[in-house]
Amino acid sequence: MTNETVSTLDIYEVLQHLPHRYPFLLIDRVVDFKAGEYLKGYKNVTYNEPFFVGHFPHRPVMPGVLILEALAQATGILAFKTTQTKPTEKSLYYFVGIDNARFKQPVEPGDQLFLEVKVLRTVRGVWKFSGEATVDGKIVASGEIMCAERSV
Repeated sequence: MTNETVSTLDIYEVLQHLPHRYPFLLIDRVVDFKAGEYLKGYKNVTYNEPFFVGHFPHRPVMPGVLILEALAQATGILAFKTTQTKPTEKSLYYFVGIDNARFKQPVEPGDQLFLEVKVLRTVRGVWKFSGEATVDGKIVASGEIMCAERSV
């Protein structure tokens, strides 16, 4: 047994660390994180997601860009936890770039999308993270995500 403490955030704490709201909040819970290093969380994908109506009616599939957005939201929470700040009306973390994005298999209603992001570096206010999304232990998407805090 280890003495390490697992850090979690329930939906109410997630809402404190992201400005996103329904239908664009794509993280339900953070199951572990270490400020400055990594964050693990998940999104329960349900049939009543608004994007399934048109993507695709005969075979609902979560759009890949929304899987990347879920990873980007995880990076936002990690950045806020690392800097010990929260979003304000005066600044936001923006998704500013993605490198090496890959999609391996579709995400469908009933899946639990597990999200893991790791800090690679931060330079002049621009953060770079690696991100991986899995379902049942299988990689569904991955990429390197950049975000930056900007005044609004």
